[in-house]
Amino acid sequence: MGPLAGVKVIEFAHVMAGPTCGLMLADMGADVIKVERVPDGEDTRRMTPPTIDGEAAAFLMMNRNKRGMAVDLKHEKGKAIARRLLRTADVAIENFRKGTMERLGLGYEEMRKDNPVLIYCEVSGFGRTGPYADRGGYDLIAQGMSGLMSITGEGPGRPPVKCGAPMTDITAGILAAMGVLAAYAHRLKTGEGQRVDVSLFEAGIVHTYWQSAITFAIGKPPGPMGSAHPLNAPYQAFQAADGWITIGAANQPNWFKLLEALEAGALKDDPRFASNDARMTNLPALVDVLKPLFRQRTCADWLKRLQEAGVPAGPVLDIAQMHADPQTLAREMVVEVPHSRLKKHKTLGAPVKFSGTPSTVERGAPLLGEHTREILSEYGYTEEVIDDLIAAGVVIAA
Repeated sequence: MGPLAGVKVIEFAHVMAGPTCGLMLADMGADVIKVERVPDGEDTRRMTPPTIDGEAAAFLMMNRNKRGMAVDLKHEKGKAIARRLLRTADVAIENFRKGTMERLGLGYEEMRKDNPVLIYCEVSGFGRTGPYADRGGYDLIAQGMSGLMSITGEGPGRPPVKCGAPMTDITAGILAAMGVLAAYAHRLKTGEGQRVDVSLFEAGIVHTYWQSAITFAIGKPPGPMGSAHPLNAPYQAFQAADGWITIGAANQPNWFKLLEALEAGALKDDPRFASNDARMTNLPALVDVLKPLFRQRTCADWLKRLQEAGVPAGPVLDIAQMHADPQTLAREMVVEVPHSRLKKHKTLGAPVKFSGTPSTVERGAPLLGEHTREILSEYGYTEEVIDDLIAAGVVIAA
């Protein structure tokens, strides 16, 4: 199933950015083999609590739809296993510090000798070139250095705030998957493989399109604005009588529709709010005028009125409420998958829908070494050799 059915991906990745890339490809049908280290597997197995009956929830989320094996890449026989996997792979994914895979004899330049069409995706903190190429990177560091933390938060003079989600990790993984697919399209046309280089730092930078445009234009960087938009107003969250809602009345027609829903037609003639330019110039005054109006009704009342008026709006949901939302369920973004030990558990669904080759989430995250024996057999290892590798601690087979 899926448009990438038949594509073989070997994932030497851990925690989030690299595994997100593998996750995206697996959702679209690729056979993703996750290679974990011996003896403990990758770090998200120990990112607890919480667990689901002893299995780390973080690992379950990032690694469903993948097969898993555990190999000691420092052992010569373990390196030989990895090389055999890569010899016929379409894609390799790794997110170690610069030079790690090269020291193991598994870097791109070495692997392309055996497999010239290999697409070798490297996800790192700052990319493989430039003065920071040797630095390690984490989402928090990338959010700070990319400018994201300077524009996140309630306003000037407040402590810097990062986005609640690991924005650069997840975005880097999605960009890596996009890069892999572009490289694969190129390979279909030319027969050539190549290296794909993605960083958390640049994944953060791409989220500053609006703020960078403003800075290029006026020479001064914008600061945090809470939920407000740097270019349009009103476009932010407002407190109703019993909670918060978001309003997207950013253009002139929607502004007039909002005034109709608010029963505040007199504001049409207020020169401070006559155009988007005027509303942005007088944003604090605009918010002061609108705040007491929104507090007069409940969220449900406002959302009904705004929908009838044609104003884009929505509730501010917590994660559990989002999981239960009818649109989430209709789009199959919460699904149950089978698991070898848990029988089944809930996970998030595939975010890209295809009409002819549907994405599916049909396999739970692997146990440590769950598919080691199965995969080694596929790659020509006999049962006796596999038993010897297990006995020598080169691999783990669950």
